[in-house]
Amino acid sequence: MDTLFFAVAVFILANLSLGLVRVVRGPRPADRMMAAQLFGTTAVAVLVLLAQALAQPGLRDVALIFAILAAVAAVAFVKHFGTPPTSAE
Repeated sequence: MDTLFFAVAVFILANLSLGLVRVVRGPRPADRMMAAQLFGTTAVAVLVLLAQALAQPGLRDVALIFAILAAVAAVAFVKHFGTPPTSAE
């Protein structure tokens, strides 16, 4: 079963290379941010798989930290690049 976890982790990391292409090509900041969110989600998935395969519960804690950081990055992006509210006059 551990081999399956390792294989899935490698497969997910291989898919991450497609996200890297999107970060480089863009074309908009929103595309780059979505790719960065993909990195965060992939990191969480890989760490949870490795935690199970290696019987290291501490990796789950690190995965939770990555999930929180990804959420904070999304909020920061929206605050910076979001559309300003229109004034109702």
